[in-house]
Amino acid sequence: MPIVSHEVYPLFVEPYFRANVAGTITPKQIAFIKNLKMVNNMENLISENLYIFEEPELRSIKDAVQDVLDIYAREVMCIPQKLYVTQSWSLTCNSQVGMHGHSHSNSVLSGSLYYCELPSPTASMIFTRHLSYQQIDLAPDASKRNVYNTPINRIIPKQDDIILFSSRLTHLVEQNASSVPRHSIAFNSFVKGRLGNYRDVSELVL
Repeated sequence: MPIVSHEVYPLFVEPYFRANVAGTITPKQIAFIKNLKMVNNMENLISENLYIFEEPELRSIKDAVQDVLDIYAREVMCIPQKLYVTQSWSLTCNSQVGMHGHSHSNSVLSGSLYYCELPSPTASMIFTRHLSYQQIDLAPDASKRNVYNTPINRIIPKQDDIILFSSRLTHLVEQNASSVPRHSIAFNSFVKGRLGNYRDVSELVL
């Protein structure tokens, strides 16, 4: 029996959000972040302080990030609750170093802030479709990848970008092919406000 027609429709879409905050980060703040004490983090380096947005020197950056989170909650998630930053930390990938694949626990939305000039070529941030171990790997033809079947998506960041994404997504950073370090800030966020409904006995106040 011949097929008369067929269609493909998107069922769910997983967004990422990019905002640029050029002009809000000062050279003094850049120097402060680069001078934070760093410790080993598997391949790359991570700041010893994992709440760097609580530093008074970075208050204006925290405020800018909060503005971006407010836009995302209001215009993308369309929720009445508020998102707020929980932990925040600095990362450095030296030459020939990337970051392993991982996701973020106890967080709703995570973000990366590229607060200073990025090396060239710029190592991409890569998101993978799989959230856990896959027993069967059915890889699409590389020339026929599309929004429905691609196993990865690649984002090339720019200076002053804030990139927001669901904390449950597995992501990694390509190896830094430059001879100079690649710097960034990462952060997690959670919701506060009233969830659920009192009469449905599902109410939760955070």
